[in-house]
Amino acid sequence: MEQPRSQPEHQPQSCRRSLRHPHRKYQPTGKLCPRTQQADGPDGALRAQNGAIARETIHANVSNLSGVPSWMLVLIKHILEKTGKQSLEEIWPNLEVFFHGGVAFTPYREQYKDVIRSSKMHYVETYNASEGYFGTQNDPADPAMLLMIDYGIFYEFIPLEDVGKENPRTFCLEEVELNKNYAMVISTSAGLWRYMIGDTVKFTSKNPYKFVITGRTKHFINAFGEELIVDNAERGLARACAETGAQVVDYSAAPVFMDKHAKCRHQWLIEFAQMPDSLEKFAKVLDDTLKEVNSDYEAKRQNNLALQPLEIIVARPNLFHDWLDSKGKLGGQHKVPRLSNTRSI
Repeated sequence: MEQPRSQPEHQPQSCRRSLRHPHRKYQPTGKLCPRTQQADGPDGALRAQNGAIARETIHANVSNLSGVPSWMLVLIKHILEKTGKQSLEEIWPNLEVFFHGGVAFTPYREQYKDVIRSSKMHYVETYNASEGYFGTQNDPADPAMLLMIDYGIFYEFIPLEDVGKENPRTFCLEEVELNKNYAMVISTSAGLWRYMIGDTVKFTSKNPYKFVITGRTKHFINAFGEELIVDNAERGLARACAETGAQVVDYSAAPVFMDKHAKCRHQWLIEFAQMPDSLEKFAKVLDDTLKEVNSDYEAKRQNNLALQPLEIIVARPNLFHDWLDSKGKLGGQHKVPRLSNTRSI
């Protein structure tokens, strides 16, 4: 696998200050690729597409996979069902790497261990979109990705607390701080001007520039001042799964404002591939981890004054899949909102 080019010691971009407010994400006009439209269509079309992919690839020498973890898992399970095999390396013995992106891999890691059992399998996170290629994991031992600074993209960063303000503070790359959440803004040689990509990132290194994706600018809960982001949720779920033997398929969380008992709390809707050995323990570990990684959440949860313990609702199998299908949004381009600051999605 070709390694990404190393970054120069100093970022060659110059900082541009006197700029307008970053553009919000635009809605492209015109038709997308027909194949993408078909994948995003009804459930039957998606099954037909998976069937076609399976027929074309089952007897091929597949050595690597690339895609969104949630939808790739659907395809893999379809292929295993079609062939009657237990693990993917029985079909593709030379399979060695999965390049994934789009959603966090953590909730799916254990499920991938079930369907790909080869010790030589590697997982590499990438960060790319229609607008450009932004980063790739260049060290398997480090979950952070190397920022691609020589791909014709000028980067700017808005502190998460400034997102939505009329005149947000904007920092160029050399000014970012480590372990601080930023919304990423890009200008490209293809013509995008101050385009807010919609993701939030946190830098773990400045020489070279390395970062992790921490969430989405619209996916957070701050109904009571707790400032909960997707990165907090993923870390909490990972620990809860590890301690209870659970596997999560999908989830979404939202605040519950004062009900008839005058109790505010977070409500988590979770679909499990493997139920935890104790749902109460799962909820407690999740809650305790959120308090550990987020001091604002911990403050609101202290003595149950502002926030009551979180509530978990177990979703029926395929609930999130069916919800996406009902919206005509099946396919890798569409994702379940992980966190919502309101109860309407």
